[in-house]
Amino acid sequence: MAVITLAELANKLGAELHGDGTTEIHSIAAMGKAAIGQITFLSDSKYRQQLSKCQADAVMLREADVEFFNGNMLVVKDPYLSYALVAQLLDTTPVSAMDIAASAYVDPTATLGSNVAIGHNAVIEAGVQLGDNVQIGAGCFIGKNAVIGNNTKLWANVTIYHDVVLGSQCLVQSSTVIGADGFGYANDKGEWVKIPQLGSVRIGDRVEIGACTSIDRGALEDTIIADNVIIDNQMQIAHNVQIGYGTAMAGGTIVAGSTTIGKYCIIGGASVLNGHIKIADGVTITGMGMVMRSIEEKGMYSSGIPLQPNKEWRRTATRVHRIDDMNKRLRIVEKQLKAKDE
Repeated sequence: MAVITLAELANKLGAELHGDGTTEIHSIAAMGKAAIGQITFLSDSKYRQQLSKCQADAVMLREADVEFFNGNMLVVKDPYLSYALVAQLLDTTPVSAMDIAASAYVDPTATLGSNVAIGHNAVIEAGVQLGDNVQIGAGCFIGKNAVIGNNTKLWANVTIYHDVVLGSQCLVQSSTVIGADGFGYANDKGEWVKIPQLGSVRIGDRVEIGACTSIDRGALEDTIIADNVIIDNQMQIAHNVQIGYGTAMAGGTIVAGSTTIGKYCIIGGASVLNGHIKIADGVTITGMGMVMRSIEEKGMYSSGIPLQPNKEWRRTATRVHRIDDMNKRLRIVEKQLKAKDE
C-alpha cells in the first residue's frame, strides 16, 4: 500500500496546505465514506454541506469552500483534476505481466526494448517491435511487423493484427481487437466478393481503449487515431475512420467507414455515426445520437428520444407516423387561408 504525507501531496499538486502536513494518506475515497488515512475531494460546491460530517483525514477543495471545513485541507484550483492526480499517485492496479513467461512465444526476429514483460501464452510474431517498459498481458496476440511504443500496457487477450502501429503510453483493455479486416465487399450478381483490406491502423500516444472494442484496418489507407484520444468499451471503429486529438468517445458507439471526427469532440454513449461524413472540431454529440450528415460547426447536437411512460410514448409514436398526412393537410389549410387573404 502506497503512503504519502499531505505535505508531499501539496507539493506534487501545487496545492496550498491547511493543517498538519505530516498526516499520512494511503487511499482516496468518496466524501460520505472516507475515513482515517484517506483523502477526499469537493468538486461541486452544492455538496459543501457534507463537509461538516466528513471523516476523511483531508479534503481537496477550492478556496471558496475553505470556510466550511475545519480539518486538513489541500486548496486547489480544480479538485476533480487533483483527485485524478492523487488517484494516480496511490494507484494499486497490478501490472498486466511480469518478466517474460516461459509459456509465451516470441519470434526470434522480434525486437524487444528494455524491461519488456510478456504474460503467459502470449504470441509475439515475426518482425514485431516492442518499446521499453511495454507490458503484454496473458493470451495476447501481436501480429507480424506490429509496433508498440514505450510504456504501453495491454491487458489479457488483446489482439493486435499485422502492421498495426500503437504509440507510447497507451492502455488497451482486455479482449480488444485492433487491425481486423474492415467490412469491405463487392457484389457479383448476388455473391459477395471480399476486398482484401490493405491498409493498417495507426494509433498515437497516450491513447486509452476500453474492453471488447474493435478498430478495423483501412481498405487502402490507414485507420488513424490521434494522440490523447480516449475510447470506451464495446465500440466499433470501422475502416479508414480518422479521430482527432483529444476526442472522447463513450461506450457502445459505432462509427461507420471513412468518417472523420475532429479534435476535442465528445461522443455520447450508444451513438451511431454514418460513413463518409466529417465532424468538426469541438462537437459534442449527446447519448444515442444518430448522425447521418456531416457536422460543420462546433456545438452540442442531440437526436435520441428521452424515455417516456409507455402510454405517452405510444401517443408520440402514433403522431410521428402521421406527420406526413398532417403536413399535407396543413398545406391545404395554408393555401385556403392565402386564397381568402387575396
